[in-house]
Amino acid sequence: MNTYVSKVLEELKAKNPNQPEFHQAVTEVLDSLSVVFDKHPEYEARGLLDMLVEPERVILFRVPWVDDKGVVRVNKGYRVQYNSAIGPYKGGLRFHPSVNLSILKFLGFEQIFKNSLTGLPIGGGKGGSDFDPKGKSDNEIMKFCQAFMAELYRHIGADTDVPAGDIGVGAREIGFMFGYYKKLANEHVGVLTGRGLSYGGSLARKEATGFGLVYLASEMLAHFGNTISGKTVVVSGSGNVAIYAAVKATELGGKVVAMSDSNGYIYDKNGIDIKLIKEIKEVKRGRIKEYLEKHPDAVYGDNCRDIWTVKCDVALPCATQNELDEKGAAALIKNGVIAVAEGANMPTTLEATKMLQDAGVLFAPGKAANAGGVATSALEMAQSSGRLFWSFEEVDAKLKNIMKNIFKNISSAAAEYGQPKNLVLGANIAAFKKIADAMMAQGIC
Repeated sequence: MNTYVSKVLEELKAKNPNQPEFHQAVTEVLDSLSVVFDKHPEYEARGLLDMLVEPERVILFRVPWVDDKGVVRVNKGYRVQYNSAIGPYKGGLRFHPSVNLSILKFLGFEQIFKNSLTGLPIGGGKGGSDFDPKGKSDNEIMKFCQAFMAELYRHIGADTDVPAGDIGVGAREIGFMFGYYKKLANEHVGVLTGRGLSYGGSLARKEATGFGLVYLASEMLAHFGNTISGKTVVVSGSGNVAIYAAVKATELGGKVVAMSDSNGYIYDKNGIDIKLIKEIKEVKRGRIKEYLEKHPDAVYGDNCRDIWTVKCDVALPCATQNELDEKGAAALIKNGVIAVAEGANMPTTLEATKMLQDAGVLFAPGKAANAGGVATSALEMAQSSGRLFWSFEEVDAKLKNIMKNIFKNISSAAAEYGQPKNLVLGANIAAFKKIADAMMAQGIC
């Protein structure tokens, strides 16, 4: 590893102890960028990497709210405004008990590179709370969202920081937060994306991450002489990303045979009934095991990570970080997987990624493969700024073109540095170059 890059990484770990997710994200990127710094000593002279790995701003605040029983509850709220070199901070809000500063810094750091790859003028950020929406009434969720926005609103804006949804933050939560922002700031602007269609949202936003994932996976397969048509596909998760990845994979001729939730997974050799999955997850908010009530021939496993033991040609991890570990990678390799594309944020451990790459499996990292969601959020921002409303077909066509360009750029960067199949390297370098150019132009700030 380049001496300067190695020094920055070691200092970062020393300054940020007990933040393993953050260390993982930075290590993955810096391993790739070492070769770039060998060629560009001017980056070291400017201290570019020292600035890049440090968030521009971290906001931590308490969120007091009152539940339906009149009990005062207090949660932690966060916003990590990581890098604004190429545009306003852009990244989701996550409401989940696992949320902490390490996870949000990891997600925010990844978001800088992901947003750069879209080719759109958006910087990187992330935020959220350790609040758990599960088991809460609509009234409790509204109270929490309003309390959360009562602090966050002073730090965001349509040209400053534009949050979106993430785990635990869907249309309901976005609506409650946007309504309260509008009340506090006295303006109706595109300060949040993922809004409802009746108040400034964009068609295809719900489908975008899953669709984009499959568009990029298809480009990857085609580039190396293959296709998703006729392939068996395993999709972990059953939220928006997983559901619409399954929809698009099926449309393109793939056969999705397994999906999961946090309790377990289902395997249906005849192909997953996606309409039923939508009913269970989007309408009833139920558990995936309920699938067996209408498809008793399907198989259910009560360990969600065992989904990777299901034989498949293409694996799409779409649930959460580090869900695909070395054990899962070994099972996929043994069963002949040819391609893995990440739908979640860094769902594959560094060790598992290396195993897959060493075995010759095509691997598309999340910062490229799941960039369709934030790309479409940026398209929503553009519609808001211009007071426009594009059709589903218009947005989907723009999304498909963005994903094609992402693959073109990351594969070109990988080839330029002599590793044409290493799309992790290609994604990190292609994204970094744009950010580096902007930071160099703007000076030390």
